[in-house]
Amino acid sequence: MKALELQKQFLIAESELNRAQLVEDVATLTTGVRAFAGRAKSVGSIVSSVTTLALGLTGCGRSKPAKPATKVSWLHTLLKAAGLISTLWTAFERPGDDREGSKSGK
Repeated sequence: MKALELQKQFLIAESELNRAQLVEDVATLTTGVRAFAGRAKSVGSIVSSVTTLALGLTGCGRSKPAKPATKVSWLHTLLKAAGLISTLWTAFERPGDDREGSKSGK
């Protein structure tokens, strides 16, 4: 019975070590995910700003409306799509989710 008791204690100790390692791994993974989300958010805001600026500049350059029969340039279509994406990106962001808050350990 003594050997079984020792083996049981060893398995319990090993389980506690595994549990502690798992908690540490999850904390490391969470930190990495938050850092990635912060970078993605900053890239999204940069794209949004550039798109807004580009759309503003293309709108200011026209003195008269384009003919409806003319083809739309691929650049204009791309800028419109980027504007739509940036609008959707900002609309679906979680309120109060900022990069500074995630760095402070919230």
